[in-house]
Amino acid sequence: MTSAQTMTEQAITATVLKERSRLGNFIRRRVADPTDADDILQDVFHEFVQAYRLPEPIEQVTAWLYRVARNRIIDRFRKKREVALADLTGSDDDEEYHLDLLLPSPDGGPEEAYARAMLLEELQAALEDLPAAQREVFVAHELDGVSFKEMAEASGTPINTLLARKRYAVQYLRARLQYLYEPE
Repeated sequence: MTSAQTMTEQAITATVLKERSRLGNFIRRRVADPTDADDILQDVFHEFVQAYRLPEPIEQVTAWLYRVARNRIIDRFRKKREVALADLTGSDDDEEYHLDLLLPSPDGGPEEAYARAMLLEELQAALEDLPAAQREVFVAHELDGVSFKEMAEASGTPINTLLARKRYAVQYLRARLQYLYEPE
């Protein structure tokens, strides 16, 4: 083994020993099942070893480890009991007007509550990027449960215009949040 490889192995070992306890506690506070928590910790360190050996160095190792851990926690709960956003509102309109973002169940415990909060935070950030008219229609219909007919009567805007705004909002949100739909 060359001296560069030895130094790399020593740096990896030192980082794992230094961060293992704190990172493990971070994960266990968010994941109730100890086996799942251990699997996530192992996945994070496996990914760290792979990334550390790449030519481009990791700038802030601790921040990188926590970001990967947070992403693995979200991934884990995305695969478990999920509820479609459309199911939360109870609307049955055409598919092109629904975001179909899967959210962990609100009754699933602290881990799913954490994953749900992270996903809702991403949705909120994406909603803020929408034009105001599209955002208002999306929020009123999808989150507040206001019908298009009620919105049209209150605003004087034709129903077809409201439908188009919602459709454009959904298209934008699907594109913006695509990484949440696809497993890694």
